[in-house]
Amino acid sequence: MRYRRAVIPGGTFFFTLVTAGRRPLLASAEAVDILRRAFIAVRSARRFTVDAIVVLPDHLHCIWTLPPGDADFATRWRLVKTWFTKHYDPVRQMPADDARVSGKIWQHRYWEHALRDETDFTRHVEYIHFNPVKHGLVKSACAWQYSSFHRYVEAGLYPEEWGCDAQDMDGIGHE
Repeated sequence: MRYRRAVIPGGTFFFTLVTAGRRPLLASAEAVDILRRAFIAVRSARRFTVDAIVVLPDHLHCIWTLPPGDADFATRWRLVKTWFTKHYDPVRQMPADDARVSGKIWQHRYWEHALRDETDFTRHVEYIHFNPVKHGLVKSACAWQYSSFHRYVEAGLYPEEWGCDAQDMDGIGHE
């Protein structure tokens, strides 16, 4: 069976990428910085907008909007993953007791969803920003450092206390 990816020039997409074996390879500030630099390098060559993102120890979620007339997110992801892999030293990044890391950094595939409308976009942005709380990493979205949530607060799109109460977030979720 061959998986067929959506082809929507100028489209907006939600993505989930997972580390190989769900190892916490993205748990350090240094690893997140390398990932940030990978995004910058790829965006300088192949433009796209990162509308929302969260980086957790073993996976990331993000929303991208591609330029008009361009539907090639697959090449962009290949370049991001390759750049990160070339610049990341998993043995140096991992705790000593977990240094038995194979050369593989990422799961081979990733999950994508073409966002259909503003409601779908908003639902996925909220999912991204609430994800660290959902996984029990922090008690509130504002407490997770590796998230576009802070950019949304600065822009006045969210109050800083948004996502502090898990009961308020019922109905958000898939993964």
